[in-house]
Amino acid sequence: DSAMKDLISYIARALVDFPDEVEVGAVEGRHTTVLELKVAKKDMGKIIGRQGRTAQAIRTILSAASGKTRKRHVLEIIE
Repeated sequence: DSAMKDLISYIARALVDFPDEVEVGAVEGRHTTVLELKVAKKDMGKIIGRQGRTAQAIRTILSAASGKTRKRHVLEIIE
C-alpha cells in the first residue's frame, strides 16, 4: 500500500503551496485501506477544489490505481 500512499502524496504535493506539510497516513482494514491526507490549512481549498472537484478527481485516480491491488482504497482529507 506504500504505492498508493506515494501516489496521493505526489498528487497533493504538486497541487499545494506548502508541499513539506503534506502527510499521508494509512489505516488498514481487511478489505479496505483508508488513506488520510493532511495538508496545511492554507492549502485545504486547493486540495478540495471548487465544489469538491479536485478531491473527487484524486479519489477517481486512487480508485483506478487500486483496481490492480484487489483492495479498496478510500481517501479522507483531514483538517
